[in-house]
Amino acid sequence: MDFDVVVVGCGPAGAMLAAELGLHGVRVLVVDKEVEPASIVRVVGLHVRSLEVMAMRGVLDRLLEHGRKRPAGGFFAAIDKPAPVLDSAYGYLLGIPQPVVVRLLEEWAVEVGATVRRGVEVVGFGEDDGGVTVEIAGGERVRARYLVGCDGARSVVRKRLGVAFEGEAARTATLMGEMEVGAPAEEVSQAVREVGRTDKSFSLRPFGGGVYQVVVPGAEVGAGVPTLDEFKLRLRDVAGTDFGVHSPRWLSRFGDATLLAERYRVGRVLLAGDAAHIHPPIGGQGLNLGVQDAVNLGWKLAGEVRGWAPESLLDTYEAERRPVAADVLDNTRAQRELLSSEPGAQAVRRLLAELMDIDEVNRRLIEKIVALDIRYDFGDGSELVGRRMPDVEVAQGNLYDGMRRGRGVLLDRTGRLDVGGWADRVDLVADTTTSAPERAGHRSAGASAPDRVDLRPAGSSAAGSAVLVRPDGYVAWIGDDQKELEVHLARWFGDYLSRSASARASAPVSPA
Repeated sequence: MDFDVVVVGCGPAGAMLAAELGLHGVRVLVVDKEVEPASIVRVVGLHVRSLEVMAMRGVLDRLLEHGRKRPAGGFFAAIDKPAPVLDSAYGYLLGIPQPVVVRLLEEWAVEVGATVRRGVEVVGFGEDDGGVTVEIAGGERVRARYLVGCDGARSVVRKRLGVAFEGEAARTATLMGEMEVGAPAEEVSQAVREVGRTDKSFSLRPFGGGVYQVVVPGAEVGAGVPTLDEFKLRLRDVAGTDFGVHSPRWLSRFGDATLLAERYRVGRVLLAGDAAHIHPPIGGQGLNLGVQDAVNLGWKLAGEVRGWAPESLLDTYEAERRPVAADVLDNTRAQRELLSSEPGAQAVRRLLAELMDIDEVNRRLIEKIVALDIRYDFGDGSELVGRRMPDVEVAQGNLYDGMRRGRGVLLDRTGRLDVGGWADRVDLVADTTTSAPERAGHRSAGASAPDRVDLRPAGSSAAGSAVLVRPDGYVAWIGDDQKELEVHLARWFGDYLSRSASARASAPVSPA
């Protein structure tokens, strides 16, 4: 084999997946047909769950250097409400140019061992019992055990695989760009207020120095990159003035197509990111959804390559992530309706805005956007199992600091448990100093009850119990019994090594 995994597409999802695989020593090749990363300086928002993921891998500080923090509120259908209190140490949005995200993730992937080749176009592939042969334009062939398509909405991998892309085709178009505005700021604000009463898909948001992000309804679907003259025409049609726009930084047109891949896996070929799902960019969920696909898939695919993955572990990727994407598509459908200027849609919008004055409603809708509401079905009755684990404090620092290697973690507060023969893929963080609720002071008050981290089983008088956290940061088990723990270790991490072979690796670790 030339490589263990070939990833097609070096956008945020592809680069993140390559890094996740590299952490596990997987030989991964990333190819992208573009010679250079996209030059469009589109500012995107990294949401709370994506920031938690970056913190788990130790790369959040790199991103923070290039981003701008904003309150995590007002996302749902652009209904202006205060940011709710969220149960996270990273309860904000990070505005950051997408090319910067791609560059930093690509650099990190290379640091951990991935190979990235740009200007390389995949034109086909063939699968057999032993692996996948990837065909590259110009006649080159690359052999790998698995192939992952992270190559966007027009994915060559998905099309060649014959996987249906189901949903609704684009019905409307929106123009978006960054440009300088010649009109006085007061005039712009007044126009936005007046037009915004009936057209919620129109906005001019100032970035400073006379530069604005301009969003205006488009006239044609799928007509390619718009021109500045088209922006001026549409602005005059919608607002009565073109605001003297000039000197564009970038211009784009997007539709409201809402499509979901029928399957995420066919044999040795998988899909992630926009290759698996697309939707209108309402709430800025797309990039975040793809990055989180990659983190869910990475450790499972690495387990297959390294030979320890239990049977059907790789199938849980589709079982877990496809419903999450379906939910995102549904919430963008709902938001799109709420942005309509039709009287009925506006009546529903006013009613929802009134309901969002209730903190629980506002928080629940924002948790959907920022992916804090996800709960995978692990067949366990506990409220926390299947949910993401917050970055709780431990004796050695913060839990996420101990997850930088992309491995599972057993947070043990009993002082009696160990990971035994799974120590090559699960780290032990021992912390018996206090119970979780006493050390969780950094978490915000007012968070919803299911996300609170009370590690004590019902009826137990123990100071605390243990939490088994998967490499993607989701809780796999809570308890205080070694035999029960080993059942769940085997479920997620396969057969164990002999204790003698892993004795040195099983010692408690301090966060990196």
